[in-house]
Amino acid sequence: MTLTKYLRLFFPSFAVLITLLAQIFIPKSSLDFKKQLPYYEWILFASLAITLICAIVYLITKKNEKYLFKGWFTGAVFIIVGIYNLATLKFQLINPLFFPAPDKILGVFFKDGTFLLKCVGASLRMLSVGLFFGIVLGLLTGVLIGWFTKWNYWLDPIVKILGPIPSTAFIPIALTSFHTPFQASVFLLALTVWFPVTILTYSGISNIKKTFFEVADTFGASDFQKIVHVAIPGALPNIFVGIFNGMCSSFITLMTAEMLGVKFGIGWYINWQREIMGYANVYAGLIVIAVTFTIMITILFKIRDHFLKWQKGFVKW
Repeated sequence: MTLTKYLRLFFPSFAVLITLLAQIFIPKSSLDFKKQLPYYEWILFASLAITLICAIVYLITKKNEKYLFKGWFTGAVFIIVGIYNLATLKFQLINPLFFPAPDKILGVFFKDGTFLLKCVGASLRMLSVGLFFGIVLGLLTGVLIGWFTKWNYWLDPIVKILGPIPSTAFIPIALTSFHTPFQASVFLLALTVWFPVTILTYSGISNIKKTFFEVADTFGASDFQKIVHVAIPGALPNIFVGIFNGMCSSFITLMTAEMLGVKFGIGWYINWQREIMGYANVYAGLIVIAVTFTIMITILFKIRDHFLKWQKGFVKW
């Protein structure tokens, strides 16, 4: 291995070590009278062990190229967090009320972790129901517009008029039309997903080559068979783009929807903590959102890769 590769391989461990030494040997600000929490230090010790193990394993097996490739980035993240820790806990260069130190943010997970999981579960339940109805209705509407001329005549103008309107603009209608805040929130989420899935499904079907349908006709395929076996499979790349766009938009809508009166949810939790000035809890909630939604997007990509195996090596996302 070259010197550059060695530096990249051990840079995360070096970055963790530097931030750990700064955490141990630099005293906290005299303006902070609260007892220093150990959580950030624990995380750094664990991160140092993990990064060293990963580096040694790579040296022995020459596998896990992804860890080597992300070496500079991983180390930079630890350094940035270490600088933030210096600016908050150690020197208080920024207001600690609005910018709590990392150990206080991590303390939320240890002290309030169970309740955070309950809020995440409530959000995922609402989001999954909204995504299900939005995707199903979007696929149905997209197929009707893209395949049937009569449906296109009536539905296409409605979709183009209603679709661009932000779903949050329908909050007054949702609150008066549904019996519970949960139902109203699901409606807003489904509406957010419905439009991009509809448009991309319609676009995908419209762009399929006519020769594919002509071949299906020669085999005596019915309209239903052509829709199921030709139109929808051919439009899948577009459909997944629509689902991806709808899912990303639904994350934003979810935060607003949970302010309609639901009892639990990660968006509700963040808003509640903001009102009582619990900014460490606010940052912890933002971290939970980032991790949860990243996992959901990753799962969507895995599903996409399964159904679009034929694109491997041909189209790069």
